[in-house]
Amino acid sequence: MATVLDQRRSSAIKRAFTTRRVAAEDLQILLGAEDLPGYGFLPGDLALARVDRIGHHTKLERVDGRKARLFEGDEILLALGARYAPDQYEALVPTAFGPCHLAAAGGIAGRIVEIHDRIIRPTELTLLGLFGKSAGRPLNLDDYALRARFEPVAIPTIGIVGTAMNAGKTTCAAALIHGLTRAGYRVGAVKMTGTGAGGDYWYYRDAGAAVTLDFTDAGFGSTYLEDPAEIESAALTLLDEVQAAACDVAIVEVSDGLAQPETEALLNRSSMLALLPRLIFAARESAGAAFGVEWLKRRGFAVACVSGAITRSPLAMRELGRKGPECLSFDRLCEPDVARRIAGLECADAPGGAVEIGMELAS
Repeated sequence: MATVLDQRRSSAIKRAFTTRRVAAEDLQILLGAEDLPGYGFLPGDLALARVDRIGHHTKLERVDGRKARLFEGDEILLALGARYAPDQYEALVPTAFGPCHLAAAGGIAGRIVEIHDRIIRPTELTLLGLFGKSAGRPLNLDDYALRARFEPVAIPTIGIVGTAMNAGKTTCAAALIHGLTRAGYRVGAVKMTGTGAGGDYWYYRDAGAAVTLDFTDAGFGSTYLEDPAEIESAALTLLDEVQAAACDVAIVEVSDGLAQPETEALLNRSSMLALLPRLIFAARESAGAAFGVEWLKRRGFAVACVSGAITRSPLAMRELGRKGPECLSFDRLCEPDVARRIAGLECADAPGGAVEIGMELAS
């Protein structure tokens, strides 16, 4: 029989960032195996899990961005999902109630199948049930997703792609957001792919983004193993929202690197050339930067500049300078005139005067 949670138990549940769009009043009925005979678990299903053993992830990112420390015995609300993170884990969607893992601190429950050798064992969970409005159907993140207005994207969009996880894509995006905001533009920030977490979301906002959205707003807890056509459709929905909020320009980050399956498939779609007519390429070192720029150019993309972790090394930048495009540090992208030029807006009048915002970006 389905379990109806009492107020005391409900109020003690720690809610993860991935579930921030879910209405609290819907989280009353917990469905177990007996309520869902033959049900195949889906990415984005809303789950209640118990923390059994603390491992790599010691905290859960809440809906407000605060990282709540986890204790064994805690009950947490998260979404089922897969994860692709070469520096940490590969995880798949759970297939049954019972043991699973905290695959991401932003709130993804998965079955970890591969692990980087520098990462300690994952935090272990027990999947207790799925939330539902009725005994027949669990709730899913997609039930709370933004819906497309089907308006053509008319504002300029600039994409941020890179060689790999931790190449500096998010810091590039934040620097460009900051520079364009200082130049007087109303900037929308979109995270197109990845695993649900708030770090990038809040970073965009701190950089000055007027509107910040990611794939979780379109119903995905993670985009790993999702259909690239569906991911692109979700990105268009998010850009619809940015445009409707009267933003002048949108910055779109594509997670992971060119060899990640969904990233590669997305960037091989001819429709992406219109969606992301200008790119910044983030890399850790010169060889990766040179390869990535050539890979993108062969597919017709215009690479405005290289940035990322490579800019921490003058020697790596010098190496690339012999054979690649302009290489710009995060600080340079924060400069209004540079940001406008890289975004292709240097010939357009800014909608307002330059705005000074006091913040520092990690370099």
